[in-house]
Amino acid sequence: MRSLAALNARETPLAIATICAGVAFLVANDAIAKLLTDRYTPIQIVFLRNLIAVPIITTVIIMAFGSACLRTRHLSLHAMRGALMTLGAWLYFTALIYLPLAEATALVFSAPIFITALSVPLLGEHVGWRRWGAVLLGFAGVLVIVRPGSAAFQLAALLPVGTALCYALFMISARWIDRSERLWTMMLFAMLFPMIYAAPFAVANWVPVQGGDMLLFLGLAICGSLGLALIGQAFRMAPAAIVAPFDYTALIWATGLGWLVWGDVPLLWTILGAAIIVISGIIIILREAPRAR
Repeated sequence: MRSLAALNARETPLAIATICAGVAFLVANDAIAKLLTDRYTPIQIVFLRNLIAVPIITTVIIMAFGSACLRTRHLSLHAMRGALMTLGAWLYFTALIYLPLAEATALVFSAPIFITALSVPLLGEHVGWRRWGAVLLGFAGVLVIVRPGSAAFQLAALLPVGTALCYALFMISARWIDRSERLWTMMLFAMLFPMIYAAPFAVANWVPVQGGDMLLFLGLAICGSLGLALIGQAFRMAPAAIVAPFDYTALIWATGLGWLVWGDVPLLWTILGAAIIVISGIIIILREAPRAR
C-alpha cells in the first residue's frame, strides 16, 4: 500500500492547479459582472446569476448524491448566511461600477483579516500576538489602498471592504453547521437564499435583458459555480496551508483582465497595499495551519 505521504505528494500539485483554476473562474465571474454593471443594477445581476446557478447546482447534487442531499437541518442558519452573501455580492458588484477590477479584488482579500479578528468574540478562539500583528499589518495594507484623507480617496473603496466583512461572517458561521452537512448542500443554499432575497428588489428595478447579455449571465453563473466548486475541492485535496496562498493568484488574473478589457493599470499604492494584504494573509494561514492540524 502506498503511504499517505506519497499520496499527498501526488495530489498536492493537482490541488494547487485546482485552486488556481477555481480562482481564475471567480475572477472571470467578477469581470463579467463588471461588464454587466454598465446596463443592469447590481441587485439584478445578483438575482439573475443565482437564478441560473441554482438549477445547475441542484442538478449536479441530485445526479451525484441523490435528492436526500437537498435537505438540511440548519435552514435558519442558511437563511442568515444567505443574507450575508446577498449583501456582500451587492456591495461588491456596486464597487465594480466605480473601481478597477484589481483594486476591488485586492480589498476583498482583507477577508482573512476580519475572520481572524472576529473569531475571538464569535468563536471564543485564542489569537496570539503574531496573528494579531498580521491582522494589524493587513489593515495597514487596506489603508494604503484606500488612502483615507487623501485627494484620491473615494467612498466606493469601502464597498469591497464591506464585502470582505460579510464574507468573513459567512465563513465563520460555517463553523456552526454540523460537519455532516455536505459542501454541495451548503453551496446550494448559499445560492438559493440570495436569489430569494434579491428577487423583489430586482423586479422593482427591472431592466429588460438584451438578447446577447443572456450569454453573459449564463457565463456569470457557470464561472461562479465552477469557481466555488473547484476551490472547495482543492481544500479537500490538500492542507489549507498549501493551497490557500494560491488564492492570491486572483490578483494576477484581475490585474491582467483589468488591463486587457478596460485598460486599467494598477496604481503603485494599489500594488503596495495588495502586497501587504497578501503577506498578512499568508502569515495568518501559516499560523492557523498547526492549530488546525
